[in-house]
Amino acid sequence: MSNITQVVNTDKYLKTLKKGVHASDLDQLLSSRGPFTFFAPNDIAFEKLENGMMEGLLEKGNKQQLTDLMNNHIVNGKILFKDLKNGDKLNTLGGTVLAVEVQNGKVSIGGAVILEREARITNGTIHSTDTVFVKS
Repeated sequence: MSNITQVVNTDKYLKTLKKGVHASDLDQLLSSRGPFTFFAPNDIAFEKLENGMMEGLLEKGNKQQLTDLMNNHIVNGKILFKDLKNGDKLNTLGGTVLAVEVQNGKVSIGGAVILEREARITNGTIHSTDTVFVKS
């Protein structure tokens, strides 16, 4: 079984996330023992961002802002899809709180759909999402 960084490195739908994880140096954390739950925005999610936002964050001088953005997607502990309950409040490493909503069997966080594609890995789990969690 792979760790979170290894899954991100090889998933063809997470190419932009891979760049962000490595540029922020979170690849080291996400390779460690954990466990972590990573709400992984797919490439379509990054395309929804303001034009040029991600490119700007990937520039060397913006590493802290990029790290902050990436940390909004990481929660300590292993939370499986079936364990996400309506009303759950998840504290991210970035200091934001993710509010889980479950309606008609569909799970979302702040309106972002959490896709049922769940990767189980050695140091936690990854849930794919169609939206980047930007702190407002």
